Amino acid sequence: MKNDKKLTLIDGTFSHFEAKEILLGLFAKKINFHQIKNWSSRERFGKDDEIAQESISSLQTEVQKIQEILLSAKVNNKKLMVRSEVNIFLSDDL
Repeated sequence: MKNDKKLTLIDGTFSHFEAKEILLGLFAKKINFHQIKNWSSRERFGKDDEIAQESISSLQTEVQKIQEILLSAKVNNKKLMVRSEVNIFLSDDL
């Protein structure tokens, strides 16, 4: 059996509103995941999870980029083609 899988997450053309709902929703979930992970680290160990903190910052930067793209699409009355693939690799290094 092959140790990697490719899954299609998003593949379509969307209005500004639809793309906003899909993309910002995904990023919000991912940011929330890292915020909970960081909160757990503070509760358990009394310190922030540095990797979670970095991930939150990076994701927030990406959200700003998405918002700029969405605004451009809205102002110019354009649709957005969005494609996203998830690549999963099985690893013994866990």
